[in-house]
Amino acid sequence: MFIVDDLFVSPFFSLLDILQTMALNEMYDTKSIRDDIKENQLLYEVGERSEEEHQQRKQELESQLEMAEQIQEQMRDRMEVKK
Repeated sequence: MFIVDDLFVSPFFSLLDILQTMALNEMYDTKSIRDDIKENQLLYEVGERSEEEHQQRKQELESQLEMAEQIQEQMRDRMEVKK
C-alpha cells in the first residue's frame, strides 16, 4: 500500500505544494509592491494624483508591503524569496 501511495499520491501532493508556493510568491511579491509605491510617488510628483489619493494609496501599499514581508518571513523555508 505504501508503494502505491509513493507512486501515485506523493507526486500529486508535491505538485500542489509547488503550485501553492508559486501562488504565494506571486501574491506577496514585495518587489512589485515597492515598485507600486514608487509609481504612486511619481504620479503624485508629476501632478497626476491628488494629495488625498496619494496618501490613501500609499497607506494601502504600505499595509500590503508589511503583510507581504510578514508572510514571506513565515514562509521563508517553503518558498524562494525574490530580491
